[in-house]
Amino acid sequence: MAHYDTRPPDEMDGSSRAPGANDNGSGLALLLETARVLSSRQWNQTIIFAAFAAEEQGTYGARHFVQNKLLNGENIIAAINYDGVGGETGIPNYIRLFAPDLYQSPHGELARYYDFVGGMYVPTFPINVINAADREGRWGDQREFVNAGLPAIRLTQSVENPDLLNSVRDSWENIDYNYLQQVTQLNVSVLANILGAPAQPAPPSIAPMAQPGTYLLTWPVDERAAGYAISFRPLNSDQYVPFRFVSAMDAGNVAITDLDPNTTYALSMAPLTESGRVGLFSREVIIPVQ
Repeated sequence: MAHYDTRPPDEMDGSSRAPGANDNGSGLALLLETARVLSSRQWNQTIIFAAFAAEEQGTYGARHFVQNKLLNGENIIAAINYDGVGGETGIPNYIRLFAPDLYQSPHGELARYYDFVGGMYVPTFPINVINAADREGRWGDQREFVNAGLPAIRLTQSVENPDLLNSVRDSWENIDYNYLQQVTQLNVSVLANILGAPAQPAPPSIAPMAQPGTYLLTWPVDERAAGYAISFRPLNSDQYVPFRFVSAMDAGNVAITDLDPNTTYALSMAPLTESGRVGLFSREVIIPVQ
């Protein structure tokens, strides 16, 4: 998602120019290029490219969208907001990702997935994951998804220039197009993994075994999966630790051994394809100290 409305510094000024190249023409350009690239093939999941109005007034466009989707019973598995991603010459070469309740929420789970997949495909453009809903005192369209309990994150450039924010000078010549290209490459890589892999699985059933640190996992195996990556993330870690990999032939009823019985883990698992795509991880299940 990205918003297409813009305004000058005075929100009551209805006559001054407000070109909005970075805030948020950059986000819209990213949506259009991503749609162009991904439309060249068929995918397993559905993606909606949403351009919202009234973000500057209070995220009213996103709120209307979320309310209608929830009323229709649609299953939204990930919501990614790009707002102010055009960069500027001289700023650090990384992107900020905001996710509230990073260690134990669906937003944190989505943030870890984005960081993991994006890091594999665009390793020279790091992601700074921040445990917050947004910048202090600020907002973006993702907050309407967060408020509805849907997994949602916001991405914005590494450093913002307050002189250009809601400014008549926010025009195309201030954009760093190499920076914007890298953000778009991140988006394409993450979405192509989500869309090309089997659907997000439900968490497995977990049964502790006699040996401390050993668990039996059972789950229905997706016929499209070549295997699964299983994550036992210590609850105080904001990143995945090395995965346990299971082939589809061996999946569905697996004993996991050698975990620390004195550590509280968050368990999740993702389907893998033969071509190496990593699907969305299941919602995490907390395994208490054994």
